[in-house]
Amino acid sequence: MRLPVYSLRTGILTQLIFLIIAAMLLINVVMVKFSERNLIQAKVETAKLLIHALEQHLQDRFDPGEKATADITSDPQFKRNIKQLLTVGGFPETMILDGRKRPVFTKGSSIRFKEQGRRLARQAMDAKKVSIQYSGMTWGVIWLSHEEVSVSSPLSIGGQTIGGITLKAPLSPIYEVLRRSEKFILLYVLLDALILAIVGIYLLSRIVVKPIHRLLKLTAGYKEGDLIPSIAESSRDEIGQLTRSMNIMLKRLDENKRELKDHISSLEKANRDLQQAQNEIIRSEKLASVGRLAAGIAHEIGNPIGIILGYLELINKNESTEDEKKDFLNRIQSEITRVNQTIRQLLDFSRPSNGEPEETHIHELIKNTVNILTPQPVMGAIRIDYQLEATSDEIIADPNQLQQVFLNVILNAADSLAGKENAEAKDLGKVLTILSVDAGDAMELRFEDNGSGLSEEELVQMFDPFYTTKDPGEGTGLGLSVCYRIVEGLGGTIWAEGVKGQGTTIIITLPQNGKAGHQRTHVG
Repeated sequence: MRLPVYSLRTGILTQLIFLIIAAMLLINVVMVKFSERNLIQAKVETAKLLIHALEQHLQDRFDPGEKATADITSDPQFKRNIKQLLTVGGFPETMILDGRKRPVFTKGSSIRFKEQGRRLARQAMDAKKVSIQYSGMTWGVIWLSHEEVSVSSPLSIGGQTIGGITLKAPLSPIYEVLRRSEKFILLYVLLDALILAIVGIYLLSRIVVKPIHRLLKLTAGYKEGDLIPSIAESSRDEIGQLTRSMNIMLKRLDENKRELKDHISSLEKANRDLQQAQNEIIRSEKLASVGRLAAGIAHEIGNPIGIILGYLELINKNESTEDEKKDFLNRIQSEITRVNQTIRQLLDFSRPSNGEPEETHIHELIKNTVNILTPQPVMGAIRIDYQLEATSDEIIADPNQLQQVFLNVILNAADSLAGKENAEAKDLGKVLTILSVDAGDAMELRFEDNGSGLSEEELVQMFDPFYTTKDPGEGTGLGLSVCYRIVEGLGGTIWAEGVKGQGTTIIITLPQNGKAGHQRTHVG
């Protein structure tokens, strides 16, 4: 069975094994501590039993009135019995005092114990009770523990204290026994952890991991357009609840997906209708501009036609020489070329756009637009000041739509100049300054006129559909609104600045290299 490093089974199993081992080690520590305490207590009880046995031996050997301890050293057999008893009991150091607190028996050659054992035995005789003393520190089983234990007690026969005794034993053998057994305990801990891990893998796989894997397989394999599958509910626990919730969620997802598709279809249809309506508005405004241009061009065409008719009349009279007729024909050709160019410009502008963006040179497009407007009466007294300083004027756009923007902006400036009343402006003349500068990844165009200007309220509303400051019948109010939509569609911006009586400035930014700019509408 594979256990991926980053999986639910591996994570739970790792934590489970850690908790099991930690719990067992904690139990082991507690058991070691209790065992250590019990073994030390058993050692103390052994000392007490040895003292009681010694008292019984003295009581059987001597009468209560005799100075029994005074004769202990004179009985070799008694001394051998005591040494054997102490050796079997595990007390290598012993001190016995007589009734006058003098040492009569010593086992062990340590000077420190001789002093300590005598002192403890005297204290026990004075207190007439058993005392236990721990001394020294050494490494126990897990942590530092006492190194030695000393048991002191008075020796009594028939209620009479005839001496005192101190038994001292090292605790290291106890720790050594526990350390040897600890190796087997740790082995059992690891074996138990392994068994529980195997059982845990099986239980986790059957109860938790397999149901979750089924859910993961279902969600990972689901693709757009598939039927929503139904998941079998495995149990009544949390996994079963999760399965039921997943079934409900998938059903809701299917319903929401259908509703979303319906909404998307409706939005796509509305967007198509809106786009069509917007294109119709742009075409309508373009036709309105064509009509206005046609009125001005009619006058521009009338003069050349009159000149042509005059020359033809002179030719028909046959009163002119061949050289004069040739000159008349050249003049007629020149005027016809002039008429043809004027009509061609109008036809090019009025031709429907294919809507396909292409590389467009803005400076050239602006000059062509001004040339189209030059024959218009409203442009007669206006001086165009070109300040086209942008280092690069190439953008990707539909040139016909951009030309419509420039034409509307220039015509609005011409109307503003036609109605100006500023005396200072009259001295300066009617001037329309067209300026271009670099603006990062975009180019900025400014159309500045020194006309009558607009109020702050008019600047705010001038890009709204059907808003116009012209007299009824002179404008549709859609020109600048259409300009705003076209520039916005290119990812650019358009806004107006100006002061009443001091002219108006239309500012247009157009992104270059296909980079969309930040769209905004601003008035100032």
